[in-house]
Amino acid sequence: MASTFHGLETARRSLFTTQSALNTTGHNISNANTAGYSRQVVNMTASRPIDAVGFSKSTAAGQLGTGVEASSITRIREKFLDNQYRNEYKSLGNFSVQLDTLSKLEGIVNEPSDTGLRTVISNFWNSWSDLSKNPENADGRKVVMEQTMALVDSFNYTAKQLSDLKADLTENVEINLNTVNSITTSIAQLNGEIRRVESLGDNANDLRDQRDLITDQLSGLINIRVEDQESGYRITMGGTELVQGTATASLDSAAITTAVANGDLNSGAIYGTIYARDHYVDGYIGELNNLVQTMANGEFEVTLPKGSVLPEGTVLNNVTYTGTNRTLNEDTKVTVKGLNGLHQLGYSLAGQEAGLPFFTDANGSTAGLNAGNITLNPAIVANSNLIATSMRVATNADGSESVISGNNSLAVLFSQMRDTRFDFDAGTGENKNTVDAYFRSVVGQLGVQAAEATRMQSNQQIIVDQVESRRQSVSGVSLDEEMSNMIKFQHAYNAAARNMTMIDEILDRVINGMGRVGL
Repeated sequence: MASTFHGLETARRSLFTTQSALNTTGHNISNANTAGYSRQVVNMTASRPIDAVGFSKSTAAGQLGTGVEASSITRIREKFLDNQYRNEYKSLGNFSVQLDTLSKLEGIVNEPSDTGLRTVISNFWNSWSDLSKNPENADGRKVVMEQTMALVDSFNYTAKQLSDLKADLTENVEINLNTVNSITTSIAQLNGEIRRVESLGDNANDLRDQRDLITDQLSGLINIRVEDQESGYRITMGGTELVQGTATASLDSAAITTAVANGDLNSGAIYGTIYARDHYVDGYIGELNNLVQTMANGEFEVTLPKGSVLPEGTVLNNVTYTGTNRTLNEDTKVTVKGLNGLHQLGYSLAGQEAGLPFFTDANGSTAGLNAGNITLNPAIVANSNLIATSMRVATNADGSESVISGNNSLAVLFSQMRDTRFDFDAGTGENKNTVDAYFRSVVGQLGVQAAEATRMQSNQQIIVDQVESRRQSVSGVSLDEEMSNMIKFQHAYNAAARNMTMIDEILDRVINGMGRVGL
């Protein structure tokens, strides 16, 4: 038989359960704009009914209901979408960093433009062409000197920008590594907190949301695999275990280098940073250095005009020119080692000496020239008359020689270097091209790479947005839906309160009104 207060207890349960639903709805509304939050629902179940006790079938109503209970509060989350999001987000992090790096490289190269390196190279050739028209003009030599200094300054500045970009990327790897280690530590701590709370029988919904949010952030930095175990999330990067329960493994630069080499790290922002640094930035540093070294010392073929008098001891095509055979009796095609070698085939106006190496480093050495250290020979900077333009000498009565300063043979050859094909593959002959064409190919390659990175990043962003949209449709808070639930639960609460009032009135009549007849 049901208790006298059975109806009161049923109404009480309804009030408490509906109040939990209202509080949960309010919690959802409060966190509608909270990143990583998953909407929560109160799972309601009918409480255990009252059985009619007896050895035989009782005439009393059996299985009398006792109301409702809130069995649990759970969050709405789909693990498949979480895994899909993290798999796509790591690729987005990779492509985003590569695109950002290529965009910075485009800014450094700054082509096509009227102020880029290509314009400076063109001005260098033009200055030689102007000098060839009046080789005795001191002003023309100063213009060549200034244009050459502008050229090497451009090489130096571009090399410094590339070097700084490489250093920035390396520093960014370190910063992201610290972020990874901080996130894995937080995940391990949350694993412990979640396990403690859920061991008491409750669902740690908000703690799980926090853990999933930072796990998503981690997936953008490195490629990870997440397993939800009894001890909490187990997170691995390839064959490297980062989190197991409350234990973590920190990553450093050496570990990352090894992970990239063995394939454990193959996506994410950190991988993209390393790839961009080692392939794009280092690649263009190498291209620029190759351009500089080839201009200064690379081999090319040139035809020396008939009547040219080569400096004593000149060696060309394994032939040593000395004494009377220094004068060429016909046009002669020879292989020269860069503009340095070409400049040394002529004569300057300063002391009527043979030309010096045109490009050196700050110490006057021609070995190991690159975009960062190339400069105009310091001796020429001090005296522009050391710029050689003539390839003719006259023999004086006493047998000595004097430079024919009005000869422009060497200046003409320098001006023709614009269209001369240099060997850009260190003597293999497989990549012969003009300086301008080689630089255009480098710029063109950068443009293609940037366009491809833009396409990949854009496509990946669309995929990530689609997955996130699907995830939000499952886990996100809809204010319209929550407002509807609020009205529904509010009416249920009001009805339960009214039910309790009705039961209270009945009990009041039973307790205070019965047995008073006739008094």
